[in-house]
Amino acid sequence: MMDWTDRHCRHFHRLMSRDALLYTEMVTAPALVRGGALHLLDYAPQEHPVALQLGGADPVELAQAAKLGAAAGYDEINLNVGCPSDRVQSGTFGAVLMKTPAQVASCVRAMRDAVEVDVTVKCRIGVDEQNPEEILPEFLAQIIAAGVERVTIHARMAWLQGLSPKENRDIPPLDYGLVQRMKGLFPNLQISINGGITSLAQAREFLDTGLDGVMIGRAAYHQPWDILAEADHVIFGQSTPRLAAADVARAMLPYIEGQLSQGTRLHSITRHMLGLFAGKPGARAWRRTLSEGASAPGAGPELIEAALAHVPAARGAA
Repeated sequence: MMDWTDRHCRHFHRLMSRDALLYTEMVTAPALVRGGALHLLDYAPQEHPVALQLGGADPVELAQAAKLGAAAGYDEINLNVGCPSDRVQSGTFGAVLMKTPAQVASCVRAMRDAVEVDVTVKCRIGVDEQNPEEILPEFLAQIIAAGVERVTIHARMAWLQGLSPKENRDIPPLDYGLVQRMKGLFPNLQISINGGITSLAQAREFLDTGLDGVMIGRAAYHQPWDILAEADHVIFGQSTPRLAAADVARAMLPYIEGQLSQGTRLHSITRHMLGLFAGKPGARAWRRTLSEGASAPGAGPELIEAALAHVPAARGAA
């Protein structure tokens, strides 16, 4: 979710769910430790619970980055061993680390020794020519021995040779059964499943089979209200009332005003809100109004109301 789940996105998503664990974009350990880019750790207190996702391959550097994240107050430090992007591969981290489980174990052991908050791993079921049935249990055994107690498994191979990062999100076939079998092999490991999950009903089914969690990425981004507004009730059993989609949009107004006063461009915030009314009457006009207007000079919070005017449900809620 690089370039997607920034702090503006997380603020927006938190308005719809109090309990869902939110993740940052992947932040590289070198950027924090060598580059001093500590602004990448910025977040607002209302984002909790929120996890910092790190990318890297050097145990010492990752331990230092984990310390910075823990000091910033993140609830979890997650090591990404699943991202297939070219820039990640060139740095020899992300999904390519599936080929060197001992190195991953060294990294998470160093991170765990450095911080008291949870250190978790997000991985694929394998990469390239690997046999997932053979390598995934070995990978999990090694990181468990290093102290990892929670892992999120994207139920696809990453084909680093021949597929683009975008194609790696769709083309390798999903193997949910393999992830479920891992829970049988490692009953004490908390396993969350990821990949191709598009609804809370589907998520609930996975939880009912004995998995411990479900990570939803693109569907939660493109259809945020459908996924997040019901999550506290369907997944966490809460009875708190949900906000209507139009109320979520209006609840963003104070945040937008505050960010604009600090020099943030409106488009940087509203680009995350385009899918709020996905599948509902007026959704296309809502998206078009925000997309065309947010980059205009002087664009401000009034654009939200202008976009809401195209949504029948929002007019009734005004």
